[in-house]
Amino acid sequence: MLAKLNTLSLLGIEALPVEVEVDVSATSMPKTMLVGLPEQAVKESVHRVERAIVNSGFLRPNDRIVINLAPAELPKQAASFDLPISLGLLAASGQFESDCFRQYAVVGELALEGHTRSIKGALSMALAARDAGYKGLLVPSENAGEAAVVDEIDVIPIASLSQAVGFFAGTLDIDPHPCQLKELFAEYSNYDLDFADVRGQDVAKRALTIAAAGAHNLLMLGPPGSGKTMLAKRLPSILPTLTAEESIETTRIYSSLGRLKPGQPLLAVRPFRSPHHTISNAGLVGGGSPPSPGEISLAHHGVLFLDELPEFDRRTLEVMRQPLEDRTVTISRALRSTTFPANFMLVAALNPCPCGFRTDPRRSCKCNPTQIERYMARISGPLLDRIDIHIEVPAVPFQELASTQPGTSSAVMRESVERARANQAARFNGQSSLYNAHLSSRQLREHCPLDKAGSNLLRDSCNELGLSARAHDKILRVARTIADLEDAADISTIHLQEAVNYRMLDRNLF
Repeated sequence: MLAKLNTLSLLGIEALPVEVEVDVSATSMPKTMLVGLPEQAVKESVHRVERAIVNSGFLRPNDRIVINLAPAELPKQAASFDLPISLGLLAASGQFESDCFRQYAVVGELALEGHTRSIKGALSMALAARDAGYKGLLVPSENAGEAAVVDEIDVIPIASLSQAVGFFAGTLDIDPHPCQLKELFAEYSNYDLDFADVRGQDVAKRALTIAAAGAHNLLMLGPPGSGKTMLAKRLPSILPTLTAEESIETTRIYSSLGRLKPGQPLLAVRPFRSPHHTISNAGLVGGGSPPSPGEISLAHHGVLFLDELPEFDRRTLEVMRQPLEDRTVTISRALRSTTFPANFMLVAALNPCPCGFRTDPRRSCKCNPTQIERYMARISGPLLDRIDIHIEVPAVPFQELASTQPGTSSAVMRESVERARANQAARFNGQSSLYNAHLSSRQLREHCPLDKAGSNLLRDSCNELGLSARAHDKILRVARTIADLEDAADISTIHLQEAVNYRMLDRNLF
């Protein structure tokens, strides 16, 4: 007999439909063949499936078995094929019948005793099943909450092979897992860190507010212990709350890598990623065969923090130049190309010199000018050009550290950010750009006109600092955000002056 079931295969962060065909025919020499470009984990599933069938109380077919995973040219990975293969074997050997195979897709790994185990990419599979027009998706119970985030599809939680057989045979009713999107946001959308914990650093907080309001990239320069990392870690707390669409986009990346926390099927806060400076190119932007997402994709809709920026390998930093502009990264291999989302805010931190104390009035710097130039030269000019705001984070004096007065809270800063983003949303209604940092050259001319005084100021700044065309546009974008924070319709010279002051490294101060 022949049985056909629908399942899904994960490729990168996308799930693609796969048809499982199982043919069982009588023969004097039992043999099992698995075809359809299976990877090693899928090949080994034959042994797991056989023992799971027997230990669940069913009979293992003692015949010639051919299992085909179509389309044949698509690589099949992971153990999520265990459950559909088992069901196909049982149906093809006549141990149960069902008319529902065409209406549902099935994914799941099986333990030897027949219980299901969690899989990677359940959210992407639920999205693909919905887009393919299936009525429902059978997933392991541990993944049901994650997959149920997707509307318009029934997510059936399955705890064992016996349950799956009972559901398809019509002898067991299993209610779909309810969609708990609002409950998940209410439970997990709180931040533990707050800017109120940061003493002093009002200038840095102002720059971070501007960066958050316009989705600008930011670089902080200061001595060790001045609070650069502390400030960066609190940046997500002033960004607007993730929308449901943004949350699903980010969660599917973590889901495909198996990075979701146990018991938390959805990311409700903006991600904060802080990779070590020894990270490789593939670890940062993604890679491997088949390609998998890197840190810049894990920071999608969130913050990527690079501490001790000059300590990163220069070639590793250079591969970020294209993703910073396009907000996506494409990994190309001989057989196929995969594109991952990478819409993140870059926040970098570095010391002013190798010893770190050049700008600290309480410590003496032992670095000579040649050492400082060599240290700063580890960061390329094109990469610095792509960072909108450069600020100095000085050492905090004792009086401010000992103060019992709390600093500006994240809630207050978030109000300003949300007001500025509301102004941008009204301005860009119906356009491709959402934030000032993403304005195209044409949109800059449309939305950032300058009066004569502002034009003269910008011309003098560009001539004096030797700014590139990209840095010129960055200044205009930051000035537009500063004006939005003040609810100003036009950019004034005050807004422009503040934006120019945030190009510290262009002024050759270090």
